[in-house]
Amino acid sequence: MFDIGFAELLLIGVVGLLVVGPEQLPGAVRTVLAWVNRFRRSFDQIRTEVRRELHNDEIMQELKAESQQLKQQVRETTQSVEQEIQALGNQASDSLQGASNTADSVPSPPPASSSATPPTATSAAEADDSGTDKSSNPA
Repeated sequence: MFDIGFAELLLIGVVGLLVVGPEQLPGAVRTVLAWVNRFRRSFDQIRTEVRRELHNDEIMQELKAESQQLKQQVRETTQSVEQEIQALGNQASDSLQGASNTADSVPSPPPASSSATPPTATSAAEADDSGTDKSSNPA
């Protein structure tokens, strides 16, 4: 990690012995080792977190790629549906055009005369009275 060999460690030990002294050296070594262990744990946590974030980034990239594919599929489907609707609309307008051309060629019925009066309820009642024999009724 730091590329420290045995000779460097021995030199650090001798300097520590001279600076701290033989009586406090074991406590100083324990303190230094505790700091080194904390540093290693922190470094491992950071490395794990970075890997997790990179993995999350990979997942996000995969999700983005999938969403792009889905968007493309939706566009293609939308275009095909629009083409089908356009074709059906053209077909419907052509059939309406043909129907209107056929309706124009068929003669229309003559309009009803305005002088004719529609039968009324009184004239229908008179027709019923005239058709029945009054002598056959006992009343």
